[in-house]
Amino acid sequence: MTLTVEPITLSPQRIPLIPNYPPFRQWRKEALQEKLQEQPMCIYVHIPFCTQRCAFCYYKTVDLKERPEVEGYVADLCQEIKMAADRFQLGNRPIHAVYFGGGTPTLLLEHHFVQIVESLRENFKFFDDRKQFSVEAEPLTVSKSKMEVLAQLGVNRLSMGVQSFNNKIIKLSGRGHDEKQAYRAIDIAQKAGQGKWAINIDLLSGLAGETQETWKDSLECAINTGVESITVYKMEAFANTGVYKTGVREEIIQLPAEEEELQFMQYAMERFEQTNYIPWSFFTYTKNGSDKSEYIANIWRGMDFYGLGVSAFGCLGDVLIQNTSDLEKYAPTIESGELPLSRGYCYNSLERMIRDVLLGMKLLTLDLKAFQKKHGFKLESICSTPLKQLKSQDFISVSDTEIKLTSKGILYGDYVGKTLADYLKEMR
Repeated sequence: MTLTVEPITLSPQRIPLIPNYPPFRQWRKEALQEKLQEQPMCIYVHIPFCTQRCAFCYYKTVDLKERPEVEGYVADLCQEIKMAADRFQLGNRPIHAVYFGGGTPTLLLEHHFVQIVESLRENFKFFDDRKQFSVEAEPLTVSKSKMEVLAQLGVNRLSMGVQSFNNKIIKLSGRGHDEKQAYRAIDIAQKAGQGKWAINIDLLSGLAGETQETWKDSLECAINTGVESITVYKMEAFANTGVYKTGVREEIIQLPAEEEELQFMQYAMERFEQTNYIPWSFFTYTKNGSDKSEYIANIWRGMDFYGLGVSAFGCLGDVLIQNTSDLEKYAPTIESGELPLSRGYCYNSLERMIRDVLLGMKLLTLDLKAFQKKHGFKLESICSTPLKQLKSQDFISVSDTEIKLTSKGILYGDYVGKTLADYLKEMR
């Protein structure tokens, strides 16, 4: 990108020493509060175990049929919680959201959850009922007793990986449950929560064997459950997945074309609007606007977060950090008294701006005033060219205070964020 710079006239002169910037006259007492107060953060806890590996999964997971070692992992995880809180002085920071992800967190037994939550409470300034505590769930691992224990521990949001309500498609995706078991799990969770927690259902658009008819039926099944939130992820065939091998390389199974998947999502958006499921991100819709993932929303807006468990990652200030992805190394590292950190990355100022734009646009609106306050630049000025193009093609609307995705912008997912991010990258 070429920036147009107005020519200036130089007038050399010997000037007095400039001792500081900005000048002392601009300093204010209220600016101390940000430094004197502990900054809020989020916590992520990774449970890598699964009952089986789904054909589309590309995450770090361990098949419990081969590696039944949950008990030891939970003990090491609790030790890591204490070590991380001490090492990075996190104990007094307000926790805005906790998220248990995986893998399959609900594969843990009741006493495992109790053990981990007790450790979090002992080492962090844990939150009250007004904050969000989310746990990912899988239909086959949902039970009445487990859901009741989670509710007692303060969990108030459950995210259930259903992916489809069509048995043929479920089987092709390598999932272990069927349609009936999905309904059963949702019913158990709704009764155990007693209206005190929100339930999210994950669906995948573009799974092998999906057609317009099966997609419409599956979507209607999800809506008819009455859950508070429905997330629609675009299925992607990553090179390390089973679906890539059978659907892309060997062409044994038929994957929907890009145009078909786009039609699936467009139909979903129309049905969500008709049934008053309102988007808070470009892929998650909440009933009457009642629920959103505070963990995801906060970290996409740039809040610090710390990842606990094998392969988990986090961000403290301008530094990304990640644990080892090797389960064989995780335990001995913890037991030797060392944190299992394996790699990291330090953002420069431009990269921080790029991250805030790319991730911030996922939340449908980007606060221009907050961006300027944080980074010192007017995004609408430095990105005026792509913003005009995106607006003219009806991907966004732009006001004095925000950039907002239109329905077309939502349909195309990360397109707007990536377009602006790519433009900013040219400033290097």
